[in-house]
Amino acid sequence: MLTTNPFDDDKLREECGVFGIWNADVASSFVALGLHALQHRGQEAAGMTSFDGHSFHSHRAAGHVAGNFDKDEVIRGLPGRTAIGHVRYSTTGSSAMRNVQPLFAELAEGGFAVAHNGNLSNATKLRRTLNRRGSIFQSTSDTEVIIHLVATSHHNNSLDRIVDALTQVEGAYSLLMLTEQGLVACRDPLGIRPLVMGRLDHSIIFASESVALDVIGARFEREVAPGEMIVVNEDGLRSFRPFAAAQPRPCIFEHVYFSRPDSVVDGTSVYESRKNIGAELAREAPVEADIVVPVPDSGVPAAIGYGQASGLPFELGIIRSHYVGRTFIQPNQEVRHLGVKLKHNANSALIKGKRIVLIDDSIVRGTTSVKIVQMMRDAGAKEVHMRIASPPTRHSCFYGVDTPERAKLLAAQMDVAAMAKYINADSLAFISIDGLYRALGDTRDVQSPQRCDACFTGDYPTRLTDLTEKKAEESGLALVASR
Repeated sequence: MLTTNPFDDDKLREECGVFGIWNADVASSFVALGLHALQHRGQEAAGMTSFDGHSFHSHRAAGHVAGNFDKDEVIRGLPGRTAIGHVRYSTTGSSAMRNVQPLFAELAEGGFAVAHNGNLSNATKLRRTLNRRGSIFQSTSDTEVIIHLVATSHHNNSLDRIVDALTQVEGAYSLLMLTEQGLVACRDPLGIRPLVMGRLDHSIIFASESVALDVIGARFEREVAPGEMIVVNEDGLRSFRPFAAAQPRPCIFEHVYFSRPDSVVDGTSVYESRKNIGAELAREAPVEADIVVPVPDSGVPAAIGYGQASGLPFELGIIRSHYVGRTFIQPNQEVRHLGVKLKHNANSALIKGKRIVLIDDSIVRGTTSVKIVQMMRDAGAKEVHMRIASPPTRHSCFYGVDTPERAKLLAAQMDVAAMAKYINADSLAFISIDGLYRALGDTRDVQSPQRCDACFTGDYPTRLTDLTEKKAEESGLALVASR
């Protein structure tokens, strides 16, 4: 099975999306709708856990939300007025069903379900410690570390046990936890991954993005603040700040690619942010050309902004089909080659003889850009100029984004001139890191960074314990082998 989309394997992928609701008739039906809206954050698997006041009920499945959670019998099997759900694209842990969230365990104080968006950068070290203490893991997901830390905490109160667990982890987490005592939402002290809160009549909703609130008709209330823990139960809503205060560092790539353009992130419309990025890119990297062409769909808002700022017409020079599944059987090389055009095809009548400015959100491995540029040339483009609506991606992410290892990142191996030659473009330019901040209405402060931009700068906001220990082990093995 091979992907029909030639661009699927050359994008940074957000790992997960979470959605939860408290106090709603047939809560699971609302969660299913919310997960539909968050499907772009993970297409590998989806899961849901509900609580009916007496028992927990779970359903997990590989694939999309549609086809798994739009069946009456599935929703009937998830009764209760509160539920949490999760869509997944695996990074830490394999794609096995045992890793599909929400994860659930029967703890001493009762059932405990957790849905996690993010990644723990010290999960391997914690896992080893827990194994030595006798913990038996059922998955390879870093999220299960949180369950074991809660289970082994010496605190008596369930909320204190959760806080105790989270003070031991490093990295990024936006969490929804469902217990017999209520629904708990929590965001890490740096706020790396997003989490918002909304209301629908008497229901409280939490979601990775505001668009999921829109879909169910809920009112956006506010973002869950970095380092905030919110507990919702029969006693009402309580907010805590149990962690040491820190300078927030929300992920800047949410504005570049991850979030849906109809979401609001950090108080700003993602669509407007991307248009602003395109406009800033036009100011920083102008070029004489005839038309601006987006790489669909992620390049569209930035291309609109680039066209408006440069005065060049915006045209749909690449047409995307929305009616092709993610995979299909491709029996030979010739058919595999033809399959590349099933989802994206050049609008040849528009492209022929034109000087094209291609706008894309990023370059990761570079394989996408090679194919797109060649597609334009095959369609008769006179010149192909590539403009990228983010700085060069030179570093891996360890906070919940599936990034290739650094050796496979094109920008980590080549300068811009070499990259332009590699993808066969007449010119190539990226927005600068300062330009990206300007487009988002900020002035970059190197001494006190406002966002996590580690994939561009290498400035990681937390310790990378597991990576450091892995490198130390590899160095030690290499030293032994050399003797």
